[in-house]
Amino acid sequence: MIVCEFCQHYTPGGECRLGLNLPKTMSCREFKPGIEKFCADPKDFVSENQIVQMATFFGFQRTELKKIKAMAAGEAKRSLAAC
Repeated sequence: MIVCEFCQHYTPGGECRLGLNLPKTMSCREFKPGIEKFCADPKDFVSENQIVQMATFFGFQRTELKKIKAMAAGEAKRSLAAC
């Protein structure tokens, strides 16, 4: 598993839309997480903690984890607004 699999810049063909070389570790300076990469079905989203726990399990740390936390917080706000 690589960081790219959770990034919106990653194409189905296995390439980076930004033209970057794919990293072998779970870090990338241009990482842009997408909720759809964590929850294929929007109804699967339960809470911000759910996403953070998944990210920690997959080995995300530091900057990438901060970006995931921000993305999950935004999704939690959208979920509350939809209710």
